[in-house]
Order: sequence, then structure tokens, then C-alpha cells
Amino acid sequence: MARKLSVTALVLLVLVAVALPADAQKGPIKIGFLAPVTGGAAQVGKDMVNGLMMWLEEHGNQIAGRKVEVIVEDTQGQPNIALTKVAKLVESDKVHVLAGGLFAHVGYALAPRVDQLGVPMLYPVMAADDLTQRKPTKWVVRNGWTSSQPNHPFGEYVAKTLGYKKVVTVAIDYSFGWEQVGGFQKTFEENGGQIVQKLWPPLGTTDFAPYLSQIKRDADAVFALMVAQSALRFPRQYQDAGLKARLPLLGGGTTFDEFVLPSLGDEALGAYSALMYSAALDTPINKKFVETYRKKYGKVPSYYSEVCYTTGRWINDAARAVGGDVENRESFLAALRKVEVPDAPRGPVKLDAHGNPVQNIYIRKVEKKGGELWNTVIHTYPAVGQFWKYKPEEFLKQPVYDRNYPPCKAC
Repeated sequence: MARKLSVTALVLLVLVAVALPADAQKGPIKIGFLAPVTGGAAQVGKDMVNGLMMWLEEHGNQIAGRKVEVIVEDTQGQPNIALTKVAKLVESDKVHVLAGGLFAHVGYALAPRVDQLGVPMLYPVMAADDLTQRKPTKWVVRNGWTSSQPNHPFGEYVAKTLGYKKVVTVAIDYSFGWEQVGGFQKTFEENGGQIVQKLWPPLGTTDFAPYLSQIKRDADAVFALMVAQSALRFPRQYQDAGLKARLPLLGGGTTFDEFVLPSLGDEALGAYSALMYSAALDTPINKKFVETYRKKYGKVPSYYSEVCYTTGRWINDAARAVGGDVENRESFLAALRKVEVPDAPRGPVKLDAHGNPVQNIYIRKVEKKGGELWNTVIHTYPAVGQFWKYKPEEFLKQPVYDRNYPPCKAC
């Protein structure tokens, strides 16, 4: 009799298992998320995590009908730590997809390891140019941008619209800074301008006095590329050195990103920059995003918040395309590469043939409204790709932008 009951119970268990949806049997979709949640870039890391978690919470913490588990690992913005954490997420935590990361040099370091691990990873922030140019990797899907992408149109705008002829660049000395300056220099000089000096403070610099004292005073403007804590310090030191009144300040998008604007004052007013997002973007979708984010986190979303918020949508759309079967890594990867988001807060986003987003680039000016600093959008370049107006095959014949390319012929 006991044996009959056991067989009956076994049959019932099988029937219950068959009746359950396949996704329920598989358990939650696990996302491994890398961010610097301690150290000098901790505020940026917090914005990244907040963006992803807000999208998930708005959608019941589900993706393609399956519950989601997010495992956040702190990289401290260091390549060696990021490499250790990404291996832990894949090999120990068994995540289905990776996302996040901050600095471009970390992105370069991670890409070969991600390929070895064979798990899809989204790069919403790490903007290293060559990962979708001369050094493509199979398992990395970029849904953010390349470092030089916003500055191709910006260099043209500064030369043709603002009318500046001579510019000094001051950029943090690593791949992101080199590529930001390179993109700006290429189009600025092609439109009649000259870069007359390049200064390279190390990553993590907070005292800019030695560099400010070197700036050539006969320039028309200064282009500054700052990240993390350097963005908190540079504009005020620039003003205190008496430079703002003499040389208008231009910036790479992160120099005046919304993560830093609440900590700045009048020293930032009037600064121009270019990026694929502004919290001041006047669209219904972005207004709702800003309102919701502000209510939830007590601050305006930064670009870091938006790209990671859209990452949640990106993963969901790809997972739905494969019926929730994210365990099939090859199919899931292919689906991630096909995602298009026509209504992201930043505007429409789709990938080019090389796997980099084509998206709007906004020329922004820091203005004060209602007692707060905002990046007012003063011009939009629609559907900008990483190769700007150049033919990809011709563009890729040149070296990747670095400390010495393009050469500073007028320095």
C-alpha cells in the first residue's frame, strides 16, 4: 500500500510540474550588475543602480514573465576588481546576463574576459570606442555610446555656430579622455578651428591648479573632459583662477552631467556640452521619467540613470523575443543585438551594423531655472552614429583616438 501511495505521489508531482509554466520551473532571471558603489565614483554608481532598479520596479520585478534577481557587485572603478567580480557573477552566481561598468579602460579590460566566459554583457556606460570599431567582441552588446560619438557633432557646432577658432583641451588622461578629445578635435579642425594646447590631468585629479596655470590665455575657449570627482572640482577651480570670464568653458558630456549639477553653482552657468541625454529634454516620455525618478530618489536623473533604466527595457525586449529562454545564450545574445527602443527617455535608439547605438545627440547649455541648474537643449543632431558623416571603412583606416592622435599640429 505504501508503494502505491509513493507512485501516486510521484505521478502527481510530475503532473504538477507539467502544469507549471516553463519559466516558473526555470527560476528567476539573474542579472549581474557591475558598478562603483564605493570610492570617488560612488554617486555615479548609485545613479546607475537606481536607473536599472526603477525600471524593474515599474514592471513588477519581472522580465518576460519571469521574476528577476539583480546581484550588484562593487568594482570601485578598478579593472582588476571588475575582472574578479565578473568571474564571480558568472561562475558562482550563475547569472544569465551581465550589465554595467563605468570607465572606458575598464570596458577594454573586461571585454576579452566576457568573451571567455560566454555570457552576454550590456555596456550602457563604458564607452571605449574600439569595442565597436577595430576590436569588436562577440559577447559585449553596447547600448550606450562611444566616447567620441557626441563630440563629432559638437566639434562642428563649436566651430560653425559658436565661431571659436582656437581651443585648449584639458581632459582626464585615460582612454575616455583621449577619445572624447579626439572626436572633438577631428571635426573642430575640419571646420576651420585649431586645438592649440592639450593638457592631461591623471584620473582622480582634484587639484587642477598646475594645469590651470598652463592654459594659453590667447585661446577662444577651453574644452574640459571631467569624470566622477574631478567634475565636482574643476568648474569651481576654473572660475576661481579667473579663467571663466576670459575663456568660455566647453565640456564633454560627463563634465556637466546631472549627477554633478546639484553640487555646482554659478561657475557652471553658460557652459556648453554634448551628450545623448539631458534631463531637460522636452518630451512627454522624458518628463514622466524625470518626474518619477525625482519623486523616488529625490534628485534629477543623470545620463547614468537613463542608460541603465533603458538597460532594463533592453534586457526585457530581448528576453521576450526568445520566449524567456535566456538560458540559451546564443539566441539571447542575438536577440540583444536586434533590440530597438523607439521611445527611450533619451529618444530613439537602435544599433548600427557594428553594434553601436544610433541616437540623437543634444547640444546643451547650463542654465538656471527655478533656482536649479539644467542642461537646456539648444540643438539636436538626429540619428548620430559612431562614424558621424564618414564612411565606416574610411574612418576605420585611421588609428583609434588616443593621447597623440589626432596630432596637435597647432600646439
